[in-house]
Amino acid sequence: MNSLLPKIGIPAILLCALIPAVVHHGLAQTPKVPAANRTPVLVELFTSEGCSSCPPADDLLARFETEQPFNSADVVALEEHVDYFNHDGWIDPFSSADWTQRQFTYDNALHAGTPSTPQAIVEGQRQLVGNDINSLAAAIRAVSELPQTPVTLLQKPSNSPDDPQFAVTVGKLVGATEKDNPEVWLLISESGLHSAVDRGENAGHDLHHSSVVRALKKVGVTALAASPQAFDGSTTIKLKSGWKRENLRAVALVQEKKSRKILGAAVLPLAN
Repeated sequence: MNSLLPKIGIPAILLCALIPAVVHHGLAQTPKVPAANRTPVLVELFTSEGCSSCPPADDLLARFETEQPFNSADVVALEEHVDYFNHDGWIDPFSSADWTQRQFTYDNALHAGTPSTPQAIVEGQRQLVGNDINSLAAAIRAVSELPQTPVTLLQKPSNSPDDPQFAVTVGKLVGATEKDNPEVWLLISESGLHSAVDRGENAGHDLHHSSVVRALKKVGVTALAASPQAFDGSTTIKLKSGWKRENLRAVALVQEKKSRKILGAAVLPLAN
């Protein structure tokens, strides 16, 4: 991992060779279960275009997102670009102090030590090196087999296309930690993004990404775990003009405030 720490990475050619080696962790060429019946599993990758160890992790997550090779899991890829590499010659256009802070919050909750990249967080509860294909595949499969809190996400009519409105409904909480406070969040991600990097550790490379997180907004707080419906509400979220609407999707998630564990999620492509 890379940050304030030494660099390690996997060459892209080696990454392709490693993919078949993880079949024993539940990967398959074609999922036997329809997408609607697979469990959404959020994989947050803390990465940076200024980190030379990150492109193999970006490529791995992008391949999981595109091929969806798990029978039990629908991988929801979320790249979150940190900003602490921006002083090394290249300003990552997708970076934000918000994602850096989110990584710090995870590392504190998971006792992961000094923040570093590439770091993958699976469902808010397992952290590992983002280019460790075997560990990532095992974590995705294991989390997908856990009971999930039901989440429904719908897009509602809005007065402005730049301010879409969403309705989020959360059923009875499943797997909640006692005395924690599950919160409801809505995020927007964008696929198809890339950069021709001309400075820094990745100078000379055209970097392509899986879905990149563009916005994250707290929608509310759930009711008590015993409630048959933990949350029912709506919110709008601001879209920027440079984002390509056809590549945007919304993700609603229920996440515990203290443990950071994600209890359930729903994904919805934005209507044009």
